[in-house]
Amino acid sequence: MNSESPQSIGVSFAEETSKDGYVEFGNIGEATSGRTLGPFAGVFAPVCLSMFSAMLFLRVGFVVGNAGLIETLFQFAIAYTIIVFTVMSVCAISTNGAVEGGGAYFMISRTLGPELGGSIGTLFFLANIVSSALCLTGCVEGLIDNFGESGYLMPKDSYILNDGHWWRFTYTSSLNFLNLLICLIGATLFAKTTVIIFAIVVICLLSSVISFFLKSPLQIEVPAANTFVNQTNTTVLLNYTGFSLTTFSENLGPRFGNDYTSNNIAVTFSTVFGVLFCGVTGILAGANMSGNLKNPSYSIPRGTLGGVLFTFISYISLSILVAATCSRDLLQENYVFLMPINIWPPFTSIGILTATFSASLSCLIGSSRVLEALAKDCIYGRLLQFVNYGVWRSNPIAAVLFSWLLVQMILFIGSLNLIAQLNSILFLLAYVALNLTCLGLDLTSAPNFRPSFKYFSAWTCSFGLMGSVIMMFVINPFYASTSFGLCLLLILLLHFFSPCEASEWGSISQALIFHQVRKYLLLLDPRKNHIKFWRPQMLLMVANPRSSCPTITFINDLKKSGLFVLGHVKVDKAETNLDYTDKTISSWLTLVDHVKVKAFVELTVANSVREGLHHLIRLSGIGAMKPNTVVMGFYDNKVPLDYFTRLDSVYKTSLFQGITTNDEKFPLRLPNEEKNLSTSEFVSMICDIFQMHKNICICRHFDLYNKTDIVKNIKYKYIDVWPVNFFGPSMNDAYDTSSLFMLQLSCIIKMIAVYKKHTLRVHLLNTIDIQSQRVQLKQLLSTLRIKATIHEVQEWSQIDLTTLDSDKNTYISRVNKLIKNQCAETAICFVYLPMPKELRGSDLQNVSYLNSLTDLTNNLPPTVLVHGVSAVTSTTL
Repeated sequence: MNSESPQSIGVSFAEETSKDGYVEFGNIGEATSGRTLGPFAGVFAPVCLSMFSAMLFLRVGFVVGNAGLIETLFQFAIAYTIIVFTVMSVCAISTNGAVEGGGAYFMISRTLGPELGGSIGTLFFLANIVSSALCLTGCVEGLIDNFGESGYLMPKDSYILNDGHWWRFTYTSSLNFLNLLICLIGATLFAKTTVIIFAIVVICLLSSVISFFLKSPLQIEVPAANTFVNQTNTTVLLNYTGFSLTTFSENLGPRFGNDYTSNNIAVTFSTVFGVLFCGVTGILAGANMSGNLKNPSYSIPRGTLGGVLFTFISYISLSILVAATCSRDLLQENYVFLMPINIWPPFTSIGILTATFSASLSCLIGSSRVLEALAKDCIYGRLLQFVNYGVWRSNPIAAVLFSWLLVQMILFIGSLNLIAQLNSILFLLAYVALNLTCLGLDLTSAPNFRPSFKYFSAWTCSFGLMGSVIMMFVINPFYASTSFGLCLLLILLLHFFSPCEASEWGSISQALIFHQVRKYLLLLDPRKNHIKFWRPQMLLMVANPRSSCPTITFINDLKKSGLFVLGHVKVDKAETNLDYTDKTISSWLTLVDHVKVKAFVELTVANSVREGLHHLIRLSGIGAMKPNTVVMGFYDNKVPLDYFTRLDSVYKTSLFQGITTNDEKFPLRLPNEEKNLSTSEFVSMICDIFQMHKNICICRHFDLYNKTDIVKNIKYKYIDVWPVNFFGPSMNDAYDTSSLFMLQLSCIIKMIAVYKKHTLRVHLLNTIDIQSQRVQLKQLLSTLRIKATIHEVQEWSQIDLTTLDSDKNTYISRVNKLIKNQCAETAICFVYLPMPKELRGSDLQNVSYLNSLTDLTNNLPPTVLVHGVSAVTSTTL
């Protein structure tokens, strides 16, 4: 961002209201910043010159002669409708804040963000390159028709300039080199002489208009450039009839011919519109001067709208006069007919050369400034670094040289009409982006979008957007598709590889997402929830992310596109840590990016972990998007591992290391350091989650979980489900809420690509009626559409269930051994989590319960203890 911009130096603007109701902003440091131009010299004159360019004196006859007056007026109506709607969008954006150098690119990029803004800015840069080549080609066409063979300003059978494809390329290259010299030496001087150049073009235009009324009928020779007519070696004369009702009537309807400047190819509606539209694409010339304007927010709307109105009147008037005075053959076979019918032919010659050359120079300057802006924003990183190094006295020398080289390449095309189509497509794409920008700003209803220009709406933006897209494909479907494809490719490349940091820009995508999310969250009514569309919404309690990375990764897979919240409780006095979230949320969000999970973060400060858990369960999520499942790590005495520093860890990073130990993010508890959580409190938290009607998952042994190893190691074959309450076995355990919830979770994890090759195995314990149990369980899996194998555990019959009450420790030890014997090739194990018999038991009961869970799951693979409280499966269609 420009160091002198009001945003960066914190200067407040003094506001003044003009007579027309615009809010004017006083700019700081105009003298030093080079902001000296007003609405007329800075916007109106450049816009008019750019819109006239090669169209005014060289192609009005081509358009009317092929399309006819009625269709010409219709095409101008279409073009100017698109232009006016786009200008409204430009005016709205430019009056909504300080516009710096970079013009249209600056406005688009600071609204759409680096990906869209950078890609559109690149194509806008190319549009200016093509436009410069177009104007140079038109300038040389005018030179040849004046000073070439049979030139209108040359005596009979004498000429100064040879004609031919390579001769014309030499002339355009010479003029392009002259543009280069001017840009390197006197670009600022050119900006100051714009008004003089504009005055010359207007005088020449007036001379042409007056000539229609003063010139008598005459016959005009076909120009030497029209080799397709002149190949007969006989002089062909074309009629200028003066004002004639017959001529006017003949020129009303379309009669498409051939274009003698493009190898005599057939002219169509698309060809004509492509040429016509290139004559009205200069509306951004004023916006591109934003870095030189005293008050861009004041000058751009007035100057641009004034320029559009003036050029529209000029084109319509000239089209009507041409249709009323010139024969159809004259218009189709002689594109420079305005010279011989002018009261003083040099007027037209001066107008052609001045309008085209000044427009080509303006486009070259504009393109170099856009390229400089792209480089300063670091959109392409080191790729455009040479531009920043190649600046001398505020003049982007390297950008000018690179732009000049690209113009030189476009000049190889040679034909003005062919270049015009490409030029129109690229500018239309820029208009699509501008209308999209303004539409997005309007739809987001952002409080800070309050432009002082009020004559726009979502409808004007939409019409401008759709009109631009439609006419792109009307002009040339191939060019349009290619430009959209290139834009999409640039968006993807910039999204993945651009080093640009756009945090200060503000991306409209975030505003649009907020607007839509808020709207749909209100529509997401929790009273309308249906079990068919249930999905896990996980709240994972994280004590320290350094030691929890594998668990975070696993739960991210388990959420099945549902809500995933990382919750953390800081045990401290809440009143002394009111800013805790603000100070630490950035590190947690960096963690989410580093671990590559799709999760939200919720932090709280409480007197105890249990109290903080209550906060998070009640307040996490919004509306109907609230956690329905709480996940915790297991409470044991294992020393926590630091996955950020372990050499064999896929999570290894230096992102969270500080300069000193005190600066380190997420410091781990030392081995001899007391925990913030007691055994009894942990069990009480399990009971609290149950009483708050949330599903419960407790993850143990996830220090052994390695997703990469599961993919590569062929020993892992199974995902195991144990649908039995080992603390009180029953014949109906496999069909209760907890077991169905386990089956649902195992089915979800099986959908993940990593686990698709693994077999889902449901363990059936050997009972008295094993055959009936197998049939019933198989029927259940079939009804729930869960593809799994049923594995009968014969060893269960060897366990004496009566010892559950008399010798519980021995019983649980034998159960643990039984599970362990089946898990040699298991990747993930889901085990039924029974609730304590007394939900508000004593500390001793809580400790006993946790010890039983510990003994049950000792030495198992990564294990998830599961307890469900609500139905999660459906058999309905």
